[in-house]
Amino acid sequence: MNQTYSLRETRAPTQSQLQTPAPGPSSTKTGNKFFGKGSLSGSIRKTAAGNFGPQLARKLGQFIKIEKNVMRALEMAARERREVAKQLSVWGADNDDDISDITDKLGVLTYEIAELEDQFIDKYDQYRLTLKQIRNIEASAQPTRDRKQKITDEIAHLKYKDPASPKLEVLEQELVRAEAESLVAEAQLSNITREKLKVAFHYQFDAMIEFSEKLALIATYGKALLELLDDSAVTPGEVRPSYDGYGTSKQILIDAESALRNWTLDTGVVKPSLSQHKNAADVYEEAESLGTVEEEEPAAANKVK
Repeated sequence: MNQTYSLRETRAPTQSQLQTPAPGPSSTKTGNKFFGKGSLSGSIRKTAAGNFGPQLARKLGQFIKIEKNVMRALEMAARERREVAKQLSVWGADNDDDISDITDKLGVLTYEIAELEDQFIDKYDQYRLTLKQIRNIEASAQPTRDRKQKITDEIAHLKYKDPASPKLEVLEQELVRAEAESLVAEAQLSNITREKLKVAFHYQFDAMIEFSEKLALIATYGKALLELLDDSAVTPGEVRPSYDGYGTSKQILIDAESALRNWTLDTGVVKPSLSQHKNAADVYEEAESLGTVEEEEPAAANKVK
């Protein structure tokens, strides 16, 4: 993980990075420190997204702004975790040899978690930016809706005020054109919404899978480091055996680095198993056969049916 496995250095790209190149820095990494839960800037962004812009795009716009606040909170957590890693190593340095070595190595693993969080933020931003494309197409569809509605209202008003007006024929022709434009816009909106929604959440879930599985790997190697710590009780005056785990602790970090570098989505261990779709009657019969439905309450079951 670095030249001494205590201080960091630039590393070669991992297999997952080669398979899926990392995106650029997230749009939240602007150096603005004025954010967090309940922050003024976060509240302003969320409120503005819900009050301005085309009506059709406001709800998704507000959702996207809230997601940006989530990313800023994650960015802050990553910075704080780096400080935690450094402080753990600083504290351990004044302790016995085994505690000093192990806390230093645990600090390296903790720092690596912060690095994973940073990578997660950048990939999570891809999900948010893809949702922006839906918001943009929603915004572009709003004028066609408004024009169609405006003409419809004018026709209704004119029919009430002056049914014989020659302007009615002109407005009805405009309405036909507006409806045609609206059909095109609505079809485009429907297609893009489905396409981009699927792509966006693939970005999010792939990022979650990578972060979660790599986090689990780090936790596993962290527990291996703890096994080197002699926690047997000693009596007053008794000398604890000298620590000789430096080579082993370094090798654990080397193995951890190798596992993280070689991880890819294809080698991920989490594989969902999906059951076939069942209707309510099938589910009820299966539950009854397993004894999960109380036989003494047939009336209640009948009511449900």
